[in-house]
Amino acid sequence: MKTLIYILLVCGFIFSCTTTKKVSHQTKNDKTYAITQNDTVTISNDELEYQIIIIEPGFNTWLVSRAKPEGFYSQQYMETRNYQYVIEWNQRVNQPQHFRTDLYEMQIDYQSGIDYGYEVNYKLYNYFIYFQLTYKQRLGTFNPRI
Repeated sequence: MKTLIYILLVCGFIFSCTTTKKVSHQTKNDKTYAITQNDTVTISNDELEYQIIIIEPGFNTWLVSRAKPEGFYSQQYMETRNYQYVIEWNQRVNQPQHFRTDLYEMQIDYQSGIDYGYEVNYKLYNYFIYFQLTYKQRLGTFNPRI
């Protein structure tokens, strides 16, 4: 693939320490699989040969319930912000001694000259907003807001 965009952030699931109830291994796997499937967003386009995979517990729910609806932001606005966020993100990936490696695992190949379309830019932009709000990170000079 020419351009391959992967955002693969798998956050650990927090299990309660106070419970003494035993759950079978099969049930745990089923729950984890169901959560992962509900919180996986995949966007692909064979013409441009790109793919985005976002695995983040809670992102899909947040996207549906809290993010601005599609059409609220222009594609150009989101492309500009996404490009700035990607630059900062990639710099953090390349500086593991200064930034948490569990948050910044992989680089994002997002190029400004390629038209990824509205849907890709919308979901990528909203992921960056979700990420900044959830993990209290700031990927630019402006405050992330919904």
